[in-house]
Amino acid sequence: MPTDILLAYILTVLALMSTPGPSHLLMLSNAASNGFSRSLATAFGDLSANMLQMLAAGLGLSALIMAAPKAFIAIKIVGVLYLIWLGLKMLYGSFKPRTQERDKSRSTLKTLWLQGFITSATNPKAVVFFAALFPQFIDGNTPFWPQFLALSALYILIDGVFLSFYGFSAARLKTLMASNASKWIDRLGGIGILIAALLLGLKSIPKT
Repeated sequence: MPTDILLAYILTVLALMSTPGPSHLLMLSNAASNGFSRSLATAFGDLSANMLQMLAAGLGLSALIMAAPKAFIAIKIVGVLYLIWLGLKMLYGSFKPRTQERDKSRSTLKTLWLQGFITSATNPKAVVFFAALFPQFIDGNTPFWPQFLALSALYILIDGVFLSFYGFSAARLKTLMASNASKWIDRLGGIGILIAALLLGLKSIPKT
């Protein structure tokens, strides 16, 4: 793959990630509540869903989703409802007293992984996004799959770095500041996720 095309792709992905999404906000909260190392399970869950979405895009499933608008809308609504539940849960938990006993009852790695996976997987637009993004950087005169897999791996790497940065920053902030810092991270993260859910919900309403 030509260097200029690769550089353009990297700059495009970095620009798209300049604004944190629901997965990044979730990473902030989980890192503050469970520590950086444990929050990596959330990142792995998110990236696992991304890999499946990329595979779906590569296999042409994006066309199938677009051909079934009712199913597409239903999946989006499920995703919005899950984000609302997650945001409210984060807000509710932020008002609970932070004691050592509560710290011991941290979320399991499976729960953290599922939260990351579901948050990303319930966004069906991601499949369409990947299906629209990758062709811009693929040469039709060379084999498709090697290029597609290279772009997918690079996206996963960049997203993984972003998620790790958010998680490390949140965990570090909790260590450097008072114990109440994690409460505010949860509150800000919960509000951010609710706003994201509201915006996604408005986009999911069929236009008449």
